[in-house]
Parts: sequence; C-alpha cells; structure tokens
Amino acid sequence: MTDIIQLLPDAVANQIAAGEVVQRPASAVKELVENAIDAGADRIQLILKESGKALIQVIDNGCGMSITDARMCFERHATSKIRKADDLFAIRTMGFRGEAMASIAAIAQVELKTRRHDDELGTCVVIEGSEVLSQEACSTNPGTSISIKNLFYNTPARRNFLKGNPVEMRHIIDEFQRIALANPQVFFTLHHEVQEVYHLPATTLKQRIIHLLGNNYNQRLVPVEEDTSIIKLHGFVGKPEFARKTRGEQLLLVNH
Repeated sequence: MTDIIQLLPDAVANQIAAGEVVQRPASAVKELVENAIDAGADRIQLILKESGKALIQVIDNGCGMSITDARMCFERHATSKIRKADDLFAIRTMGFRGEAMASIAAIAQVELKTRRHDDELGTCVVIEGSEVLSQEACSTNPGTSISIKNLFYNTPARRNFLKGNPVEMRHIIDEFQRIALANPQVFFTLHHEVQEVYHLPATTLKQRIIHLLGNNYNQRLVPVEEDTSIIKLHGFVGKPEFARKTRGEQLLLVNH
C-alpha cells in the first residue's frame, strides 16, 4: 500500500482558505477596511466597480509597511497582531489570524502600494493567484492603498455563485455602515462607479448615525448611558413611536 496523505501545495491551501474567509465582495471589503483601522488610519477611502466584482480599492493613511512586511503580509498565518498564544486572550485588533490577505491574493489580482510615514519611497507588490509578479520601489502617499481586481477570476464556480450587482452592493453597504458606526472618529468615503455614495467626516456617534441613516433620525434618537463596575454601556435607542417590526437597524458593538 502506498501512502495516501499528502501536504497540499500552498496555492491550493490558500484557495480553500479563501472560500472560508472571502464568501463575496463584502467579505473582502470588511477585511481590508478593518486592516486599515488596525493600522491607525483616520482617513479611509473605499472605491468599488461592479459592486466589488471588478474592483475593490481601499486607501488609508495608516502606519504603512516596510519592504519586507509588504511582501510578508500575503503569507498564510503572517500577522503583526499577535506573537504568542497568550496574546489570544488580550486581542485589541479587528483581525489576528493572518489569513485574509493570503486568501484574497489566492483568488484575485492584487496590487499593494504602501509607504511608512518616515520613508522616502514606498513599495508596490503585484500578486495574482498567490504568485508574486513584481515587487519594486514606488512613489506613493504615506499609508496603504490596496486594489483587488476580478475577485474569484480563477475560481469560476465561486464567481458564478455571486448574486447580482444590487444584492452584492447591499451586502457591502451593510458591512461599511457597521464599521463606520463603530468608528465615528474615522473619516470614510465610499465611491461606486465614480459616484460618491457616502462622505462621512470624523464626528460624534450621534452625527455619524444621522449621516448614515438620514436627517430624520435626529428627532428619533434617545441617548443611553450606564456605567457600572461590570459594564459600561453607551449609545442610542429609537423612540417607541418609531419602532419597527424587523431588527435590521439593531446594532450592538462590543469593545468597538
């Protein structure tokens, strides 16, 4: 009997992981925007084409990456957010597993431009289907710009599984709204097919809710605040006369 258990090649393992991490364009948007927040950005731009199927671009003014980090971030389980097992019990970041970038690079055409604030030149990495096509020095703004083109281009079965553009855009907007509400101190913009959908300046939580959901919410919101030895709770609830049958607009954010 010959041995039948083999290690999967990295490219295959990344494509399998991609199915778990990135189900649709909204999943990639969530991972990239959360990375930008973890990088300390206070200005984040999201640019989309064809509801993220043709292009998802996230531009931030965060800490940026070194030449080595720019390449390393596409390796599986490569992360800046934990160092040892004990760190899992004190996580202060959105992500920590180091799977998202490797997964996205396995099923899309990715261009990463990044520069640390103290560096004169940045780095540009082009990667396609887990294969690095080029890495070179480039001129770019401080922070990181990452473009994901043709999501699932090499896994047609998954691409066919995607819904129509309006449905995928709705999923993206849901993710975008959640992140924007959790981080009112960050300036966000969202562009789709060169049209600006959201322009959200850094502000208070109440103003962020109004900017996202409409001016009519100004009269509906009731502030809630409670500080005990066990929990600190703050936010807004709607007045009873504006209650809805569905729970679509109920958002509970734990530790931001």
